[in-house]
Amino acid sequence: MLHRSGRTSWRRFGAILVPSLAAAAALGIGMAQGALAASFLISGQRFQLSADILSGRGVSIYPMVDVTRKGALVPVVVLGFRHAQINRLCLSVVIPIPVLGPYTLVVTGGTGRPVEAANLFIDATSVAAAQANTKNIDIGVAAGAVTKGPINPKDRNSRWFDPNVFAQQAQSVVLKNVRVISVATSAGTLNVPNFRMRVEQGNNPCF
Repeated sequence: MLHRSGRTSWRRFGAILVPSLAAAAALGIGMAQGALAASFLISGQRFQLSADILSGRGVSIYPMVDVTRKGALVPVVVLGFRHAQINRLCLSVVIPIPVLGPYTLVVTGGTGRPVEAANLFIDATSVAAAQANTKNIDIGVAAGAVTKGPINPKDRNSRWFDPNVFAQQAQSVVLKNVRVISVATSAGTLNVPNFRMRVEQGNNPCF
């Protein structure tokens, strides 16, 4: 019985952890192709993303609804950047493992040189920064009239995208001490200097 129980827990461990590791590896080596924020069904699990500085050019902010594989609807705010630089990136997700307890997958990068991203979309449920500096910002523009920043093409064609809803856009933005809770993040291209990925026992998120 003990041997059979151990085998079962490790199968569950692999079933839960391996997809997350694969996703993080793809993120870290920049294999994401195109703007994918609404082109896949999300898991619905929230993860943390932090950065010392996130600076972007061509910025859009608009509401959206993501859909889980089970069909649950998750309201989010999408932060879009035509080009972004991220200093000291940290991404973490806590994964509950039966029998073994919680494990944390942590991805870091952007030390020394910043992370570079193009067509970056962050589907967030919470965003906080110690300081936000913007240039040429428009608050209250209709989502369908946003031109300064990107709108995910998949979002624009989604039944959940309202072109008349409240949105924001800016020529550029600099966010300091960023703390984001997100359900999905994607980029057309992603270059992560000093990429590191590790699995830690316990609950050890980025913030």
